[in-house]
Amino acid sequence: MSRAGRLRRCRRRIQSERGSAVIEAVIGVPAFMLFVGLIVFAGRVAIANQAVGSAATEAARSASISRTQGQATDTARAAAAQALSNQKVDCLRVSVDVDTSGFGAPVGTPASIRATVTCMVNLSDLSVPGVPGTRTISASMSSPLDTYRER
Repeated sequence: MSRAGRLRRCRRRIQSERGSAVIEAVIGVPAFMLFVGLIVFAGRVAIANQAVGSAATEAARSASISRTQGQATDTARAAAAQALSNQKVDCLRVSVDVDTSGFGAPVGTPASIRATVTCMVNLSDLSVPGVPGTRTISASMSSPLDTYRER
């Protein structure tokens, strides 16, 4: 085959593929953006899970070193709110439930305090199709009371 024949065949192949890059871009770019949005969504949820778990740990620990049941509940709520604030988690609603029944155990009996933190995380700013606007994340932790401390 002559050189001119090869050039004509190459030109025909190039002409038959005109516009294919545009079609690839029209299909590929939205798919790529959706993938990036889902990665951001997963990251935000993972960070919120870690922050809520940390807030529950702080709430239980703070409650367990309090002297009274009433003070334990107040201290736990303040500690959870402070922990979420420090980690810059945007919760639409925060609920802190503290089980202080361990204060009723007699001295010398092992007891613990349990704190449950629930946070409704705002995800509406992501605007990814199929991703909900909010997600509720909850974590529970317990902390032992000093067995021989006056209750």
